[in-house]
Amino acid sequence: MSFKNSTSKIALATLLLSLPFSAQSQTTDNNDEIVITSARILGGSPDDAITGITILTGDALDDRLASTIGETLKYEPGVSSSFFGAGASRPIIRGQGGGRVRVLTNSIGTIDASSASPDHAVAVEPAQANTIEVLRGPAMLRFGSTGSGGVINVIDGRIPNEIPEGTEASARISFSSVDSGKEGAASIKQNLGNNLVLHLDGTWREAKDYRIPGFAESEIFHESEEDHDEDHDEDHDEDHDEDHGEEREGEMRDRLENSYVKSASLTGGLSYISDKGFIGVSMQQFDSDYGIPGGHEHGHHEGEDHDEDHDEDHDEDHDEDHEEEEELVSIDLKQTRVDLNAARELGGYFEKVQLFAGYADYEHTELEGDEIGTVFTNEGVEARLELIQKEENGRKGASGIHLRKRDFSAIGEEAFVPQTNTREMAIYTFQEKSFDALHLKGAMRYENNRIISEALNEKRSYGLFSISAGSDYHLNDQNRIGLTAFRSERAPTSEELFSNGPHLATDAFEIGDANLDKETAIGVEFAYRLKADNYFLTANAFITDYENYIYKDMITDQEMDGLDVYNILSADAVFKGTEIQGGYTFEDINNVSISIDGLVEYVRAKTQAGNLPRIAPLSFLVGADAEWENFKLRTELDYSDKQNKLSAMELPTESFTQVNAFLTWTPAANQNVKFKLSALNLFDEEARQHSSYLKDVVPLPGRNFRFSIKAAF
Repeated sequence: MSFKNSTSKIALATLLLSLPFSAQSQTTDNNDEIVITSARILGGSPDDAITGITILTGDALDDRLASTIGETLKYEPGVSSSFFGAGASRPIIRGQGGGRVRVLTNSIGTIDASSASPDHAVAVEPAQANTIEVLRGPAMLRFGSTGSGGVINVIDGRIPNEIPEGTEASARISFSSVDSGKEGAASIKQNLGNNLVLHLDGTWREAKDYRIPGFAESEIFHESEEDHDEDHDEDHDEDHDEDHGEEREGEMRDRLENSYVKSASLTGGLSYISDKGFIGVSMQQFDSDYGIPGGHEHGHHEGEDHDEDHDEDHDEDHDEDHEEEEELVSIDLKQTRVDLNAARELGGYFEKVQLFAGYADYEHTELEGDEIGTVFTNEGVEARLELIQKEENGRKGASGIHLRKRDFSAIGEEAFVPQTNTREMAIYTFQEKSFDALHLKGAMRYENNRIISEALNEKRSYGLFSISAGSDYHLNDQNRIGLTAFRSERAPTSEELFSNGPHLATDAFEIGDANLDKETAIGVEFAYRLKADNYFLTANAFITDYENYIYKDMITDQEMDGLDVYNILSADAVFKGTEIQGGYTFEDINNVSISIDGLVEYVRAKTQAGNLPRIAPLSFLVGADAEWENFKLRTELDYSDKQNKLSAMELPTESFTQVNAFLTWTPAANQNVKFKLSALNLFDEEARQHSSYLKDVVPLPGRNFRFSIKAAF
């Protein structure tokens, strides 16, 4: 890593020592209304939203914090993850991932390469987040043509927009047992006077290979490999059966090799804030070094060491190749990012103008042992300028222009995608109108997308038009219903168009389709909301019909360069599903407040040819909370059903049940300090996420005890 661990430790220690521990408390009242920051153009809260919106903040965010944004959010309604080990995991919303889900940092894209491949980490640090939002609905068209997926917005306050009374500071340290992990984070916001506010924050994390409850390979995968070996050479069946148990015992177990992760970040921001608005700039250095577990040693299915007499003529060459295959793959990622944010109050029809802009220079290197395999770079710029209308007669709205530029390249012997330049220009508008109990929302976006590959002498241009509308009706003070409909268009990415080569980190030979047309989605969602003083219920049911849906899958057991071949395919597809969430708070019993909650979610996705791959199965989460004096306790049961609705080359995934518990203690003598003890996967259950490419060779971590101390000043 360019930002060495020793340097990051010193920087974080300096930041910790700089915290003014005598500063005034800046705690937040738990009764304060949660505001959707991404909807700040028009204001609003989750209760105003027609479709499901999740706001993760405070203690709930602390409970869920993980090393990646995907694992942090996977317990939220409609969200799963692309789990690729501890270092890389991207959110999947209702079965949609990649380019259909935008991940933002303070309302601007992460400007990385995470959507290109599941082994590429998202360049965002959950430990820095104050709030994480999961957004759906018409307002998403502000951020891109991804109306069928969703938006993840990570808000960390790196550019202050309000002047604090004095100094605001916080610090957190945590330790985890499953990977001998250590983590530290600190931030400070300082009023410098003369309308200037300074923000500094830093994080550091180091975790070793994590422990697993049993074998790395699933039993289903192991049996399929054994069946393949038997079919490959029937003459050695007897010896093979005798050695089966011994071979199983010799496999990786108890700890997942090459699942370590190290990361560090340092951010500084400075804002000038006046009565009429603000302007601020920030700079961040983010670095991550993580292993790719599972590795490409699983890329072959010939059972190389099961029969030494299989082919004596190629033993020597085979041993040399196998030694190369056993080299562990790791990724060294670094990003330097600069952001600009400004807002100014106006008069007249438009009451406000605001600007969001970001530039990033991103690079990650895939290492095969100590040798450089492929270097991915992405230099990008994104900017959005918005005009906010003055609210009149129940109507409010915003309109803007959105520009994105991306120069992406992959250099090396295993560069599976050529250098490409992507340019995007868009205009959009978002409008709301209220009629007493009836509320209407609508949005439109036109986008021109150009993708150029000089290396291939290829150029693609797409005109994209998307529209979304929704309404909700308040039946009474407690009940309301809503309906949203949309039609969105998405251009294929450069990776989907032009990929053609081996990608060792994913164990795949990836082949794109340069003739892909734009992807069109038409969707409808129905919502019901019930909210009373001590209970609530929300239900969403949706269906999305795709024309030319683009996805990656194995269609045969073909291999190239010893790797499974994954083709980029296009077909009409249908996604449908539901999320139901509810909760009930009991009357206090002996000064103990008790509440229960539950969540059920389900997605079904298929084409005319069959099921789509890597779709998460039915799952539910039930939890109970108890709060008394200075203690909070939450226990929960997380169940994931068996997935046997499979694409042609998929293996089923077994069901699993995990139990988690979280205990928080806030000392009466100092309400600014919190001690938290978490027990994750308490009964050490083997669990595999069907939405992961590596689910059969990379299980989720085993039992994990995590202890953290957080202080705000």
